[in-house]
Amino acid sequence: MHVPLLDLQSQYAPLKARILAEIEAVADSQALILGPGTEKFEKAVGAYCGAPHAIGVSSGTDAELVLLMALGIGPGDAVITTPFTFFATASCVARLGARPVFADIDPVTFNLSPRALEEALARTPNVRAIVPVHLFGQCAEMGAILALGEKYGVPVLEDAAQAFGARHPLGGAGAMGVAGWFSFYPTKNLGAFGDAGMVVCRDAALASRLRTLRNHGMEPRYYHAMIGGNFRIDAIQSAVLSVKLPHLDGWSAGRMARATFYRAEFERLALGDTLTLPLETFANSGTQNHHIYNQFVIRAPQRDALRAHLSRAGIGTEIYYPLPLHLQECFRGLGYREGDFPEAERAARESLALPIFPELTVEQQSYVVAQIAAFYLGDGAE
Repeated sequence: MHVPLLDLQSQYAPLKARILAEIEAVADSQALILGPGTEKFEKAVGAYCGAPHAIGVSSGTDAELVLLMALGIGPGDAVITTPFTFFATASCVARLGARPVFADIDPVTFNLSPRALEEALARTPNVRAIVPVHLFGQCAEMGAILALGEKYGVPVLEDAAQAFGARHPLGGAGAMGVAGWFSFYPTKNLGAFGDAGMVVCRDAALASRLRTLRNHGMEPRYYHAMIGGNFRIDAIQSAVLSVKLPHLDGWSAGRMARATFYRAEFERLALGDTLTLPLETFANSGTQNHHIYNQFVIRAPQRDALRAHLSRAGIGTEIYYPLPLHLQECFRGLGYREGDFPEAERAARESLALPIFPELTVEQQSYVVAQIAAFYLGDGAE
């Protein structure tokens, strides 16, 4: 049996006619960048996640970059974030001449550890922002992180690229701090037909600055009081995402149901002590969408051998992430060494993402579980 890590075709098929009709409408209008369709989508996103302002941009990476630009972060500034995240979280900081400063993760959630964050805040001068990442679809410990931001007078900017639609007891992902951003890369739980992203914020002046910066800093036309970039979202992406957005809660429920199935099956087969399954930190808070499972990531002994075994069985997996950011060659100049962030390094050695998407069948999931059980308990063990 073939079980892909993600199957975009199964999501697209029932929406194909509606999506193509919306794309055709954009093509007929020839209003291809920004425009009324984008404004409508921005308002829908703001209402959905609980943010007064939403600004559509060209990618999740550009969403972070333009936000840091809008806040004036640059040379001499430090930004504290996690080393266990996608590269863009730190690279946008470095591209502006600022310095990424890392703090280790909580070993249970993979998210930024508030204790490690406070230690970093206490020893780091010129901190201009704290960037928690809501990794794999679950919000970081925002109560403690926001309190530390207030204590040290540092704004909290949420990297919610993997968590659009996730919620925390304090609010929606991306809408709890000063600002946050999303990625609509095709593999995300709300995916575009290419690259697209969004910044959300509370402050009207910041939103206005972001809108100007995404369009070369131009306001009015051909007048530039600031240097921005070409970070505009395409109208086609806004149209596609507008079709998909009403289905997101149903898709999230489907992902959570499949996570529950995995959990029950691993426990039934007595693999709960062998594998470390994702912890739903806010499950008992009464908060819906407390984990939307953009990825279902386990910790697995003999991770690489298990992955090879699953590949031979036709099962797609992925490693998020095989090398923490503090050990990446391009960040060598920051002065970090192996051992500086042991929890991030351990997660890089042990974590493995299993197939999860709303259309994943019980038969497919049962096959995945059976193959993992065969590896640890049966003839598949290596």
